[in-house]
Amino acid sequence: MPFFVGLVIGIVFGIGIIVGFVKLENARSKSRTQLAATVAAFARMTVEDSRKLLPPQYYPSWVVFSQRQKLTWLNLQLTKIWPYVNEAASELIKASVEPVLEEYRPIVLLSLKFSKFTLGTVAPQFTGVTIIEDGGEDGVTMELEMQWDGNPSIILDIKTRFGVALPVQVKDIGFTGVFRLIFKPLVEEFPGFGAIIFSLRHKKKLDFKLKVIGGDISSIPGVFDAIEGTIKDAIEDSIMWPVRKIIPIMPGDYSDLELKPVGTLEVKLVQAKELTNKDLIGKSDPFAVLYVRPLRDRMKTSKVINNDLNPIWNEHFEFIVEDKSTQNLVVKVYDDEGIQESELIGCAQVQLKDLEPGKVKDVWLKLVKDLEVQRDTKNRGQVHLELLYCPFGWENEFTNPFPSTLSMTSLEKFLKSGVNGTDATQNGNGLAPKKSEVIVRGVLSVTIISGEDLPAADLLGKADPYVVLKMKKCQTRNKTRVVNETLDPVWNQTFDFLIEDGLHDMLILEVWDHDTFGKDYMGRCILTLTRVIVEGEYKSSIPLEEARSGKLNLNLKWTPQHVYRDS
Repeated sequence: MPFFVGLVIGIVFGIGIIVGFVKLENARSKSRTQLAATVAAFARMTVEDSRKLLPPQYYPSWVVFSQRQKLTWLNLQLTKIWPYVNEAASELIKASVEPVLEEYRPIVLLSLKFSKFTLGTVAPQFTGVTIIEDGGEDGVTMELEMQWDGNPSIILDIKTRFGVALPVQVKDIGFTGVFRLIFKPLVEEFPGFGAIIFSLRHKKKLDFKLKVIGGDISSIPGVFDAIEGTIKDAIEDSIMWPVRKIIPIMPGDYSDLELKPVGTLEVKLVQAKELTNKDLIGKSDPFAVLYVRPLRDRMKTSKVINNDLNPIWNEHFEFIVEDKSTQNLVVKVYDDEGIQESELIGCAQVQLKDLEPGKVKDVWLKLVKDLEVQRDTKNRGQVHLELLYCPFGWENEFTNPFPSTLSMTSLEKFLKSGVNGTDATQNGNGLAPKKSEVIVRGVLSVTIISGEDLPAADLLGKADPYVVLKMKKCQTRNKTRVVNETLDPVWNQTFDFLIEDGLHDMLILEVWDHDTFGKDYMGRCILTLTRVIVEGEYKSSIPLEEARSGKLNLNLKWTPQHVYRDS
């Protein structure tokens, strides 16, 4: 009897184990199926799907949705044929770069030529390719990201004005950048396009070392910096976008694809505020460097404002624009250190594609440490600019407040009748507008309408405000009446100023609190006259600077009385 009981229990227990194992396997199989379905669903997800699931603000800073495709196959083939590419490309690059080096040869050097030039045995690697969707209907635009840590053999024969001949080796080259290829125009015959345009769209990194064979280049003062600057300028001016090289594939006229100026950018550097102090004793001595293309002959430098973290420059600069859709205006603010190298306070940039032609844009730009770093939370200050983009050939788009024609800067042409692309002269670098001085003379009528939410200056939380109006250049001034015990005063007073040079003068409005035995400063507004000269009259609310709160409501009107001065 116990035997049969044990047998039954064993059979039941065995069947139970089998059933449990089968159920466990079924559950695991179902779980794997669900996991596979989930993975497949994730695999089918697009970037847009992921952005719908998780908003961008929740992504960590290192997450980037790249549209670039890998080019492993191209790198393998390039490695195989690199010895032949090296031999052909070395001669081509040498022949095309030498004239550019000679053009940018610094004054301390008598000659600068290659005695040896080979690209070495290490082939560059293409890390991605992107097709640009907005390249236009008449062409295909492709961008290739390339990385090259090469071992080239490049030797420069240099002769200095000190009578010293130096063989300088360029070594340890590290380069990362994005090349742009444009296949344009599209045709119906093989291979489907008429020409190839190539250019260096973005230079992410360019490092190299200079070594005198048998010596130390640093022992000759100024030579290292001069050669390094020459090489970088040569790259910038010979292949950096918007400069492009055109390779015809099929016979035809491709002059319309060449680099041509399309307009001018007028920039007024107004002021900066709340700059970071770089000096241990006193305050920084700021100045600004502005450029559209970082070439030494196209970079503009402002004057130095000593011991001031809220400098006012009110300086005007003009830049040639070759490609509004991709070029940027870059502003870098430095602290002048005298004979030592200037220290960067911060930098900012404006995309020219955001500017409306013929409209003055007033912008405050936050300064950052590096333009490549998107997230910079440190307060380095702000810079104030007025921008006006004037395309060539828009002479019929603007009104003509000037009675006669003269050769002027682009801003003066805009004020006259627009910009005429034929009023330009050819020089070595392209088209440059002729210049002559035009005094924009007139009467500025300023109506101080009211103030709102001014900061309290008295113990009872009130103030007795009045406004002092000052013209910075012509040194004329006036003031409103005092309005007692209010933070929202109403003045409705108009003042006329005879302005001798409107393009270079500024209106400064200072708000003060009147006391029986003195006065307290409450804040200020600074305005250039560019907008009122262009528009004739406008009304605006201007926030107070150097104040916790408050703004002034103004109406400005300009009555021109033009005077021309021979240059």
